[in-house]
Amino acid sequence: MAPTQRHRWLTRADNRTKRRVAALRQFALDTARRAFEEEYPDLALPPVVAVIPAYLEEANLGAVLDAFPESVCGLPVAPLVVVDGGGDNTDEVARKYGAFTCVLPVNLGQGAAFRLAYDLAIGHGARYVVTLDADGQNDPAEMDRLVGPLVRDEADFVIASRQLGTDHTTDRFRRAGVELYARLLGVVTGRHLTDTSNGYRAFRAEVLADLLPHLRQDQYQTAEVVITAAAAGWRIGECPTTWHPRASGESKKGGNLFFGAQYARVIAVTWARTLRAGRSLRGPRR
Repeated sequence: MAPTQRHRWLTRADNRTKRRVAALRQFALDTARRAFEEEYPDLALPPVVAVIPAYLEEANLGAVLDAFPESVCGLPVAPLVVVDGGGDNTDEVARKYGAFTCVLPVNLGQGAAFRLAYDLAIGHGARYVVTLDADGQNDPAEMDRLVGPLVRDEADFVIASRQLGTDHTTDRFRRAGVELYARLLGVVTGRHLTDTSNGYRAFRAEVLADLLPHLRQDQYQTAEVVITAAAAGWRIGECPTTWHPRASGESKKGGNLFFGAQYARVIAVTWARTLRAGRSLRGPRR
């Protein structure tokens, strides 16, 4: 068989669909970023930026923004809302309450919205970045608890814990899942953590700058962040907080079984990737 024919037998099909999807995703991200920079030219963000990804949260976002403190640990704070597509008026609500607002033209997933928000926050001068949900499950008044250990140099990354604090929800299956996956991530990371699936978190800006090139997941990305940060050697802390039921509507993460399966998949994929990466995860330089 001629070399050219052998090459044809062994060559994979040209995956144009995959390339088109990747190009369209990048186009959506670039479009959102460009519109944000045009809306907020020469933007200098305050030391603390609270990032809120929001998809179809018109009914809930206003109450979350209305509860925002004026300062956190004595530092000015501002909300940065990334509207992850959707056809409602979430963006109008965000602007009405004075939040810096970046709008993706299509839904890309919470993880993609977070990565864009991290990049914007770091690029515009934030020293500390807090993440919280747009559905009312996290209390913005408790932000001091998360940022405090960072300001005092006791931790680099802090996760809110409903296990250490108060959980007002009644879903026993979800509660059991929180405990199960916290134990599993404890084995994977070698850290004692009680609530690894909580989206209420606070980071030093340099931690996010280190993690950002290694983050891949578009959904169920809380485990990815924890595993990647632990593999890089950053100090991870927890603090007790209150976990509320959604103010209205339904979770975008799917039912309990689906959510649990996807969360387990992200743990496995991320753990394998960090093992392969080894020392390429830069981590802290102290």
